[in-house]
Amino acid sequence: MWSYYPELLERPVPRYTSFPTAAEFRPLEHDRVTAAALAAIPSGAQISLYVHIPYCNEICYYCACNTGRANKKKRLQSYIEALIREIELVGERIAGPINVSRIAFGGGSPSAIDPEDFVRILDQLRASFDAKFSQISVELDPRDFTADWAETLSESGVTHASMGVQTFAPQVQQAIGRVQPAKLIATAMQQLRDKNVSSINFDMMYGLPAQTLSDLRDSLDQAIALQPDRIALFGYAHLPDRIPRQRRIDSTIMANQIQRFEMAALGYEHLVDAGYQAIGFDHFALPDDPMAQAARAGTISRNFQGFTDDPAPYLIGLGASAISIFPDHILQNEKNVGKYRDAVFAGKHPAQLGVQVSEEDRLHRQIIEDVLCRGRANIGTLSDASRLTGYLESFEKRKLLTIEDTEILCSDNAAPYLRTIAAIFDPYRIAAGTKFSSAI
Repeated sequence: MWSYYPELLERPVPRYTSFPTAAEFRPLEHDRVTAAALAAIPSGAQISLYVHIPYCNEICYYCACNTGRANKKKRLQSYIEALIREIELVGERIAGPINVSRIAFGGGSPSAIDPEDFVRILDQLRASFDAKFSQISVELDPRDFTADWAETLSESGVTHASMGVQTFAPQVQQAIGRVQPAKLIATAMQQLRDKNVSSINFDMMYGLPAQTLSDLRDSLDQAIALQPDRIALFGYAHLPDRIPRQRRIDSTIMANQIQRFEMAALGYEHLVDAGYQAIGFDHFALPDDPMAQAARAGTISRNFQGFTDDPAPYLIGLGASAISIFPDHILQNEKNVGKYRDAVFAGKHPAQLGVQVSEEDRLHRQIIEDVLCRGRANIGTLSDASRLTGYLESFEKRKLLTIEDTEILCSDNAAPYLRTIAAIFDPYRIAAGTKFSSAI
């Protein structure tokens, strides 16, 4: 289905879950930056909340998330107390009433904490932000998902869940340190359906160690049989120099670039043939899912959770390493849990890193998002549009896109190249020493 042009995929590029990307974040001089950003949110604004739980009961070798083992009860409880205090601090800083449209719990694994603590956190969110009618989503690990958790999600009004499936192949699960029998995933799926969780996503991966095309096809077939509403199929980013736990993975059994491309193409075609609508380059949804509807309407966007149908212009991150997006700033909380906790208990906002978003950044961000989310963009707003158009000639020559005046239109076969095309409009690329994942 796709043509392979290795020269167009040579350069590692960001996933562009934000722009400017995290590579441009710099230390903040004081916590007043966060306070000012929160105070500037206008009355009645629509916002989304992201709550980070940086703990898992078991640590997978491949994982690049900011997470640690949830094996020390006292440490876990101390973190939850700090998180609740941060929620109070942030709520106090927002001047007027706001519309909290969505609350997302991620990690790590929110299911690593006790269901009772999840309820405590959610109660505090609803008290501090008047978020009684928000759409609530939770990331889940099927290995520690229980009937008590299913009941808690139902009683709490959770309607969206995302399960870390990754692969059904036993030898691949062993290689990545995530052993979870297919029956375990099917049971968790049924428990969620029985409790009226109306939208379920599977996170899956290609390019994993010891994974073959046949393994990927079989895993996708098993996933399709369970009929999740959405499937995100990510390419595994092997960066052991940056992520120490990935050093436990045998690099000699990793797929090469050609094999990764074949896997991405197989996944794309297999899921589309099964009735899923392709969204961007790595998300898929059933046609009647709101994500698919937003994609058809051209209103899909991109944030730290990937492609999203969330229209809120403000995203407030809560918890260690969580990221907040404001119109003129992107701010990231302290990654170290101990330092995060100390800052919050001292009454300070824990944001440690960030970047100010300029008007020029906003122009580039819109083009990058248009390329990734809609496959088309108008670059006429850029002062150097004619120079940048020259970098697109290699893609145009291979019929991956067309250029008409200042309008770019990507073809259906350009999906594996969208990140590389988007990177052309990133003036920060690439800073010395910065490493990104493979473009496919």
